[in-house]
Amino acid sequence: MNLEGVEILHISMPLVGAFRTSFGTEAVRDTLLLRAVADDAEGWGECGASEAPLYSGEYTQGAADVLRRHLIPALAGVPDLDSHGVAPALSRFKENRLAKAALETAVLDADLKARGVPLSHALGAVRRSVPCGVSVGIADSIPVLLDAVEEYLAAGYLRIKLKIEPGWDIEPVRAVRERFGDIMLQVDANAGYERGDIDHLLALDAFDLSLVEQPLPMDDLLGHAMLGRRLAAPICLDESIVSARAAAAAIELSACRIVNIKPGRVGGYLEARRIHDVCVANGVPVWCGGMLETGVGRAANVALAALPGFTLPGDTSASERYFDEDLTEPFRLVDGHLTVPTGPGIGVSPDPDILAGVTVSREWIPIR
Repeated sequence: MNLEGVEILHISMPLVGAFRTSFGTEAVRDTLLLRAVADDAEGWGECGASEAPLYSGEYTQGAADVLRRHLIPALAGVPDLDSHGVAPALSRFKENRLAKAALETAVLDADLKARGVPLSHALGAVRRSVPCGVSVGIADSIPVLLDAVEEYLAAGYLRIKLKIEPGWDIEPVRAVRERFGDIMLQVDANAGYERGDIDHLLALDAFDLSLVEQPLPMDDLLGHAMLGRRLAAPICLDESIVSARAAAAAIELSACRIVNIKPGRVGGYLEARRIHDVCVANGVPVWCGGMLETGVGRAANVALAALPGFTLPGDTSASERYFDEDLTEPFRLVDGHLTVPTGPGIGVSPDPDILAGVTVSREWIPIR
């Protein structure tokens, strides 16, 4: 593939309401889209970074800078460039997985579009639709939380995930379980607790949770293994899983029984597929996490979630969960599922008029 250049678009998308998590409150989706232009197709990728480095060390302006200065220029001169050549070309640059994932995805989309191959087929999908859950952030009060959960269940979501943090954990989980009974319920701590909180976290076992996601810091695999020996609910790792190698180590140490795969966090969909394969080989279920993606990132996530090892509902919620108007044709929930795109590549492209309305800046980086 002859890659002519990559355009970096900084976008600011108003979110539906304010998303309160353990990392703070987001009212807009402030991030990057990449448009990779080849001689026979163009492809799109979305960066998972936010305005501030709260989920990881990456943030929107930093991702734009490393893409502009280092990652995109590194693709110049790569012979017979395709999506599989992106990661090796970028390997000398440390970390920056969210930025790398966006670039690889844009190239992957262009490559597959040129060949007329859907991303779902390229990855090995086995489903035409995927089951969906929803992530419910930190609420102002328990009554507000209960109203939100009721709304999502009425919309058809098959699983409820509650964000928790010290001071907002046992009582909100208890209230949801008592109010809604035998629903699929899980919690996500976003690494908000320490080993000294293990005895407190054991109280979560009273609520028959399907999993407890990332309770301890990302680098504390041994702490997760300690907690896992005492907690009946399965521990699911998120932030700790940055590669297939990391997944293999976590499984070997018994630090988790379930894995959340976020393609941006691990450097892209090709590495996400490798993590899926490692987990399947070890009998570990996986599911697809979300990072407030627009329709561009959501399309690729849904394709990934159609692989055979994704046996749990993911955070691949409908477009209306996040945006009044998505960049692409909106993803709609049907009987608790989203349909897997069938078009070439990721199967979607941004609407030019909508994109223009949310674009803060754009910069063309030629490949010389």
